[in-house]
Amino acid sequence: MRSAGDVAVLGTDPARGGEDWRATSFSLGTATVPSVLGAGIVFNGISGAAGNLVIDREDGTLLRAKATPNGMLGYLIGKVVSLSLMQVSALLVTLVPSLILFPGLATGHLSAWLRLLWVLALGLIATLPLGAGIGSLIREPRSMGLVMLPVTGLAAISGIFYPITALPVWVQDIAQVFPMYWLGLGMRSALLPDSAVVVEVGQSWRPWWTLGVLVVWAVIGLALAPVLLRRMARKESGSSVAARRERALQRV
Repeated sequence: MRSAGDVAVLGTDPARGGEDWRATSFSLGTATVPSVLGAGIVFNGISGAAGNLVIDREDGTLLRAKATPNGMLGYLIGKVVSLSLMQVSALLVTLVPSLILFPGLATGHLSAWLRLLWVLALGLIATLPLGAGIGSLIREPRSMGLVMLPVTGLAAISGIFYPITALPVWVQDIAQVFPMYWLGLGMRSALLPDSAVVVEVGQSWRPWWTLGVLVVWAVIGLALAPVLLRRMARKESGSSVAARRERALQRV
């Protein structure tokens, strides 16, 4: 993952992060793999749901779904299924070669895979509705970059590329409000050996906190997304689609 977030992370305090990981028996690269998987759920969930919604609104797909009996319900179910499958595929594309390149990953127990599955499932439930809600507020595709900028900033402070304990406590507190940190922590708890916990906050995987925070974000997303989507759907009409197409042609 090469992004502004990576640059910010690498420029913050890499030496301290490296020292923290050298205190354990495995490499920083090994520890980064599960963290990147967790961050990927957030990036792909929000950008995928929001981006698809914006594009479908621009080209009239959403309007056609609205005009069909139960079309919006079918549209949403189809998007959730397709985006979830894409998320699982993206995770496997990263995880499978990582198991070969980084033998320190602890995947030899059934409990590791079960924990990975529930973290992934909660991550999807927490991020896809948020992405859909955000997408309903975006007026044009080129605004997606502005939406993803703060998400990239979160990656810089959420312990994705080195231990979050290398950051000031107030920065840690901000990061722990959002799901990215907890998805990274959940993935690390599933894929890293128990000795890796020494560099975590409180030297604990905090599974109940992970579960609780992700459930809270899932509830927020599931409560807000339908309201925002209904409001957006009510505003859709043939004239609004035509107006957006006209503006797009003028920009070209």
